[in-house]
Amino acid sequence: MNENQSIHEAIEYIIASLKKQGQAPGTLKNYINSFNVFKKYLAECKISKVNEKVCLAYIYLKTGAKLKSFNQKTLDPNINRRMKPLHLLLSYLDTGKFIYRQRKIKEPFICPEGFSCEYEMFVEECRYRGYANATINSNTDKVGYFLNYLDTVSVSSSEKITLKHIDGFLALYDSAAVKYVGTILYVLRNYLSFIYQNGFILTDLSLLLPKVRMMRNSSIPHAWKKTDIVKLLKAIDREDPKGKRDYAIILMVVRLGLRVSDIRAMKLSSLNWNRKTISLNMIKTKQTIELPLLDDIGWAIIDYLKNGRPKTICDRLFVRHRPPYNTFGETASFHESLRRYMVKAGIAIPLGVHHGMHSLRSSLAKNMLEAQAPLPVISEVLGHKNINTTSIYLKIDIEGLRKCALDPEKVFK
Repeated sequence: MNENQSIHEAIEYIIASLKKQGQAPGTLKNYINSFNVFKKYLAECKISKVNEKVCLAYIYLKTGAKLKSFNQKTLDPNINRRMKPLHLLLSYLDTGKFIYRQRKIKEPFICPEGFSCEYEMFVEECRYRGYANATINSNTDKVGYFLNYLDTVSVSSSEKITLKHIDGFLALYDSAAVKYVGTILYVLRNYLSFIYQNGFILTDLSLLLPKVRMMRNSSIPHAWKKTDIVKLLKAIDREDPKGKRDYAIILMVVRLGLRVSDIRAMKLSSLNWNRKTISLNMIKTKQTIELPLLDDIGWAIIDYLKNGRPKTICDRLFVRHRPPYNTFGETASFHESLRRYMVKAGIAIPLGVHHGMHSLRSSLAKNMLEAQAPLPVISEVLGHKNINTTSIYLKIDIEGLRKCALDPEKVFK
């Protein structure tokens, strides 16, 4: 058997192993295409032996990236897409084994022994207060950071916590964004107040925490240009199963202004095809909302259900396309997918401006304002409890603001 033949057999074995593992059709398609292009490169260059040097030269030819090693990390999705299949090939040629690195799963938090009682009580308190699961996870994650820090500085119980320890923990976030620091302080204040009220500490340390002044509604929402939204949707590969899913998801945000949390939780039973409606119990507000199942969204969902959605017993409409094919986690924001499509569409990503899925809701609000839709109507469509929440979008209605402009000469007469 010549070396070139062994490379082809290695690739065939890797593809068969991926199929056996239950990888999504779109993922398999990407691997097969990548390996076919690589095999063509080997044939054109008359290369019969594959090693890291050959693979690095190939990556440089295809992407212009001069990497020193295949272990070098890169954030460029185009480079990563070409490197991953070759990682599998190099590993197989080196070890004779198929080694596929699954997406890392977050390690469960193990509370330091000296704090377990109050931590568990705090988690139960969060549930008792009716916090959403995502809010509970966010709170307990940050409390976990704090308790792990105390453990590393040899603090073994709550009664030994001092202001010095709190200062040391907060110093870890010196370079963090002001808003994030404000969130850390909010959670820490909540936790310290709780353990004081339940007798785990004798002094209410929450009163000694610094305050970060965050002006409510001080930011201006980022709204997309209509042309950029069109470019974004066109950049999605609707021949790919995952692309069919992502297209339907993004279309729901663009056209209906749905929150990501509600899209994640949407069930197959949420769709009423006879009445052409979508019925939801909104995660954030706990209110029920019924929205029209618009034609373009309906056809996108049908295409996904018939030609893209993996076979699964999960009752959620949109599922992960990696085995096991189940629901998305409660913190999944689809931000990376959106960013990838923005790069592919050539849309400039503004520095310092939030451009996640939520910004597409802002774009819908802007379009409705430009169409002179009343604020209560916009509020109802976006699922806001209070019309004051919706009023933040008045800042991006430039034409409306122009009508409110005052003549300085008249004002200061």
